Amino acid sequence: MKLTRFTDYSLRVLIYLGLKDDGRVTIREISEAYGISRNHLMKVVSLLTRMGYLDARRGPGGGIALAMPPNEIVIASVVRDMEDDLNLVECFCKDGNCLIKPVCELKGALSQALTAYLDTLERYTLSDLLQPRAELSRVLGMTA
Repeated sequence: MKLTRFTDYSLRVLIYLGLKDDGRVTIREISEAYGISRNHLMKVVSLLTRMGYLDARRGPGGGIALAMPPNEIVIASVVRDMEDDLNLVECFCKDGNCLIKPVCELKGALSQALTAYLDTLERYTLSDLLQPRAELSRVLGMTA
């Protein structure tokens, strides 16, 4: 299974903010750290804010920050919230049309695989992804 770029960027934003203990940051700061388009990140930040993962404020003293502690952000939840389609194959879709669907075992096997994938991500929080903290911060240009 391949996550969309949107979900990838969402996880990167959360990681960046999880490393920032000293207040709010701007979308520009994250954009420059990762080399990602500001316009893409604006959409990502907007949805993460609407979903309750981020707190975004405008004006002086504004910026974005995590809306909850990193140990409360479960990675499987982020993936489920950001991915609009976890249907691995056509027969997962409500209106999927496949000739062998009534007798095929592929859907069951892939369904088990998807469940295992998400179950694994259920065991990880944002806190887990912030390790090794010093090295991540250095790579992102967050340390002097």
